[in-house]
Amino acid sequence: MNQQIDKDPLAGLNQSKAGKILKKVQEASTAFQIVSLNRQIDVCQSVFSENPLIDIAVLGQFKAGKSSFLNSLIGGGFLPVGITPVTTVITRLAYGPRIRAVVRFFDEKENEIDLNRVEEFISEVNNPANEKNVDLVDIELPYLEPYPGLRFVDTPGLGSIFRYNTEISKEWLPKVGAAIIGVSCDRPLAENDLNLIRELMQFTPKIVILITKVDLLSDEQQNELLRFFRDSLKREFNKDFQIFLYSTKKETENFRHQIDLFLLDMSQNRDAEFKGIVQHKIRSLARQCLSYLDVALAVSVKVNSDREGLKRLILDEKTNYDLMQSELSLIARESMQQTRTLIAAYLDDMHRIKLIRKLLAALTREMPQWKGNLWKLTRRYEEWLEETMIEEMDRISRSDYKHFFGTLKKAHSAISRSIDLFRNLLDRNIEKVLGIKLGSVDWVIEVSELARPDVAFIKVFDFHFDLLWFLIPMFIFRGLFERHFLKELPHITDIHLSRLAYQWEVRINKKIGEIKSQALEYIRNELSTIDSLLSQNTGKTDEIRRFIQEISALLDDYKEDLHSAP
Repeated sequence: MNQQIDKDPLAGLNQSKAGKILKKVQEASTAFQIVSLNRQIDVCQSVFSENPLIDIAVLGQFKAGKSSFLNSLIGGGFLPVGITPVTTVITRLAYGPRIRAVVRFFDEKENEIDLNRVEEFISEVNNPANEKNVDLVDIELPYLEPYPGLRFVDTPGLGSIFRYNTEISKEWLPKVGAAIIGVSCDRPLAENDLNLIRELMQFTPKIVILITKVDLLSDEQQNELLRFFRDSLKREFNKDFQIFLYSTKKETENFRHQIDLFLLDMSQNRDAEFKGIVQHKIRSLARQCLSYLDVALAVSVKVNSDREGLKRLILDEKTNYDLMQSELSLIARESMQQTRTLIAAYLDDMHRIKLIRKLLAALTREMPQWKGNLWKLTRRYEEWLEETMIEEMDRISRSDYKHFFGTLKKAHSAISRSIDLFRNLLDRNIEKVLGIKLGSVDWVIEVSELARPDVAFIKVFDFHFDLLWFLIPMFIFRGLFERHFLKELPHITDIHLSRLAYQWEVRINKKIGEIKSQALEYIRNELSTIDSLLSQNTGKTDEIRRFIQEISALLDDYKEDLHSAP
């Protein structure tokens, strides 16, 4: 499915130098136990071992017009758009000699499908919460022939904490080649957009801003908005970004021409662009490594008697692992204790009365059609109950599951804040004690989508008296039993709503536990790294300096070589 790039843009000297830098960073990380860099090292290894298409990820908040922009770019309405957030699965679009779509599942199976079926797998309506377990969908289109070497990536919106697909998680962002950040003109440049830009700047030098839906603005308003974006981004990042206006409803060809020039330039200079992206990633990793080595060096030149004092000042009671573990455990526990109550309250408020009325009406219609003695009537009632309850509980679970995530979002937000506070305290202590500003590894807690529970029927009573069916004349007592069946419905409904709340409680609380574990892993790795750096023997000063000098020299040489390349 992937296009083959004819030549390796990192062949020869550049590839050797990139490899030398990565190897030296690995050596330093191993020698001084800088475990915080393990993830970034793994990402760089995978990038350097491949020669992929440049993935141009279209990112942004929900309803920023990302799918509409891509549909306009590729000349067809292949991606779902709507008035609510609709994209649930990563979709990648690249040139191919014929129209082709392949669905890739988490179990590594693949199915080629007709293009008109793509929406069945990537839209929230047809694949809610990615219940079909789709990893991603690849689409090849002859229309994209002008962009060889590029692949466009449509992503779920980032307005939710949930990641419908591992490709859009923070594990995938380091692999982004270039990013187009869609921002709707009706809600411009929120804090979330700035945070996304800040994060992406670690991984790619190619970030452009796409202001969508500008048909809502007059020409004067468009110019004013452009000035606002330029000034705000310059003030925030001290950098000039390329900014494009776009509309799929008005003057589309004019808007498209501008961004087309940017894309065509990237495609025609694909090898040079790829080199720049690789350089950016390796230099970002190396700079992070150097900042940790600076800490090790500052400590190493101190006498042994000072070292324990430094550790006490930097790893003080506020950055203590046991304290953070207790704090995060308390946050998780308090959230978990509220999960069942909140879900049950929601189900009771929004569904209980309506569902009971619906079931009573349905049973009243159904029962007159049931024939036979008491035993047969009872069996038919049980069958109807099982079929109806499973259907209704599954319907509620599918349609309303996002309303169950209150405690999960609360826990995610509180734990994220605790991590930020921990990192800021640690960085501040290091700067205060050693005079070094540490470029800590950015850590964002990932929350994958929860699997829906399998809804099952719970048998809630036994009709022992139906064994005496041959003694009970139905023409006399049938009405009594029908009233009994109707009377039992509210109780049975309550039991199944309670069971549904419990099933979601188990899944949500398990996910809260995973969030806590992720946070503690980050804290443990960061403390382990800093503790290791603060515990180096005085005799390692020369070794630390050697690593700093070698990595710095390799970086300078690599930068020089890339800039002088034709």
